Amino acid sequence: MSLALAQVIDETSLTDTVHHLVQADLSPIVDAIDSGALYPADFMRKLGSLGAFGSHVDLHGVDLNPAIDAMSEVSLVCGSTGFMTWCQDALVWYIANSDNAALKNKLLARVADGAVLGGTGLSNPMKSFFGIEKLKLKGKRVEGGYIVNGALPWVSNLGPDHVFGTIFETPDGEKVMFIGDCADPAIELLPCDPFLAMDGTGTFGLQFRNAFIPDEMVLAHAAMPFVKKIRAGFVLLQAGMGIGIIRDCIDIMQRTKTSLGHVNKYLTAQQPEDFSSALTELENEVQLLASTPFETSDAYWRRVVEARLQIGDLTMATAHAAMLHTGARGYMKSHRAQRRMREAYFVGIVTPATKQLRKMLAEMPA
Repeated sequence: MSLALAQVIDETSLTDTVHHLVQADLSPIVDAIDSGALYPADFMRKLGSLGAFGSHVDLHGVDLNPAIDAMSEVSLVCGSTGFMTWCQDALVWYIANSDNAALKNKLLARVADGAVLGGTGLSNPMKSFFGIEKLKLKGKRVEGGYIVNGALPWVSNLGPDHVFGTIFETPDGEKVMFIGDCADPAIELLPCDPFLAMDGTGTFGLQFRNAFIPDEMVLAHAAMPFVKKIRAGFVLLQAGMGIGIIRDCIDIMQRTKTSLGHVNKYLTAQQPEDFSSALTELENEVQLLASTPFETSDAYWRRVVEARLQIGDLTMATAHAAMLHTGARGYMKSHRAQRRMREAYFVGIVTPATKQLRKMLAEMPA
């Protein structure tokens, strides 16, 4: 599907189309993705061809809700692939918001269509902006671009022909945001040790050794104003990961009622109806916030951070309840309840993590 066609797909039809693709193509390979045996590049490209990554490209009256809804359909079945969907969506968001016409002409349509896959390397930069880590990439200006050195520990949705967005710091303290190319021999992909989950997400460390970043690959020579512009979208798009996992955990609990309802009723504050009510309230807030991602007020940004914190908390709480409702059955490796629990904790620790969100809120003006 062309980018132009993807942009005119309405939210309902996009969600329905993604739902059918997920059931047909993603459901059969979830266990392989979860075990790390498969990185679902073919599925991601199909998802892109349907328009799932292109709905937030047109920045005039942009609404992030179609992208969030599509991501929640993916996450309903597989949290790992839902996370990769967010990585791709975030990458599109970076490029679409850049003023670099050469970069947009080269990559925007191909990334939005899924022809080029890639990730978001903003974990370390986002932590550095709030005093949690030091910025790990350093760059210096040369003719026609920059030379960059350093290492990033974890960047996801990567492969030999993928791209990613991240930030380096110059000797004078300026922050520059750019797109890196995994095909560049000066950028090495380093395998990571196994994770509790997410091993099928194409996650690597990145080592930069005198990597030349041409000006045509720079998203913003002044990264800080650019980050302020894209930050709400970056954070809100993550909602789709949590919403999908929460819905599936509620379904898991509902399915135990026939055989275990007589004892699960004693989990008094952890009934599926309680989580459904909380999810509805949270989805309504996300929907409002995602319809105006360029709002600049401090009050709006606080609501975004609070909503993201609530998504992580609710995802982990619902997955925890699903484990308690299923009991020993859910503790078996063959049951999806234990997988959803492992995926749910990732929503709580992926940048911005629960502790970072709480730190951000604590440091905001009252």
